[in-house]
Amino acid sequence: MMQWTSAGPSILAAFMASMVEFVEALTIVLAVGAVRGWRSALLGTAASLAALTLLVVALGSALARIPLPVAQLVVGTMLLLFGLRWLRKAVLRAAGILPLHDEAQAFARETDVLRRQGRPSGGAIDAVAFATAFKIVMLEGIEVVFIVIAIGASGRMILPASIGAALALLFVVALGFWLHRPLARVPENALKFGVGVMLAAFGTFWVGEGINVSWPGEDWAILALIGAFLVVALGMVRLCGHLRNTFPALPNATAAARPPAQGRLAKVTEELVGLFVDDGWLAIGVVLWVLAAWRLGAMHAVLAVAEGPLFAVGLTALLAASAVRRARA
Repeated sequence: MMQWTSAGPSILAAFMASMVEFVEALTIVLAVGAVRGWRSALLGTAASLAALTLLVVALGSALARIPLPVAQLVVGTMLLLFGLRWLRKAVLRAAGILPLHDEAQAFARETDVLRRQGRPSGGAIDAVAFATAFKIVMLEGIEVVFIVIAIGASGRMILPASIGAALALLFVVALGFWLHRPLARVPENALKFGVGVMLAAFGTFWVGEGINVSWPGEDWAILALIGAFLVVALGMVRLCGHLRNTFPALPNATAAARPPAQGRLAKVTEELVGLFVDDGWLAIGVVLWVLAAWRLGAMHAVLAVAEGPLFAVGLTALLAASAVRRARA
């Protein structure tokens, strides 16, 4: 039977994370529809959603055949890297070190790009509109697919996570049809902050389950982890904001330089790696800490009572060190 102490947070985490991604996708789809025509924009969106649905079904079925501890460890580690990367960026945005995301600016920028590509073709489907809508929904949707799989597969909660993502899609689509404009008033940056906290907490819990860490309170530990990451993240916003004022940013000599041209395969690889790794040192530290916790847990049974909290403390310390390093850069 489904335990709502696990299903409730799974639905909420999937809903919030998916809504952030769908809001960003909606902005581009609205720009495509307004400039190039709604028929092709909606067809591209529908085709992308169909492909993403098949991807969820295929991956969910494959992961269901993997032993639970292995799925918890592997998928949990990926979710942990994904969540800590997301939370780190949210902390740096809130501290004023990274720019906040603005959907109105994104809409204006995309419409300008689309207008430069000439008039829509006279055919039944405008290739530019279809391809642009398909690509953005696919890119943002891949993150949603990973979130659903990671939250759901580690605890056999694919259905609750899928429900959360589906509710987010319906909510964002309904708002888009109603407003016909970018959802600039949605507190997207605050949502990203909350989503980062929840994903980091879920990743910590599932990795702990995979390496046989003992969590006080069992599934209720997820709520405690959410609270712990929230407190640490809010504290890091204040500290990083102070460091930003104390250590002014150095001129970035490479900011104006154009990145070297990349092939399609290299771009896809960069997108996939970028889902999990933003700060290489943070990613390396997380993997080493997971391995250390696994090894120490196997060697010292006396640590069983405290190993869960200690494991979480180590991860929050790595997050704090990464954020401070970036704030002082």
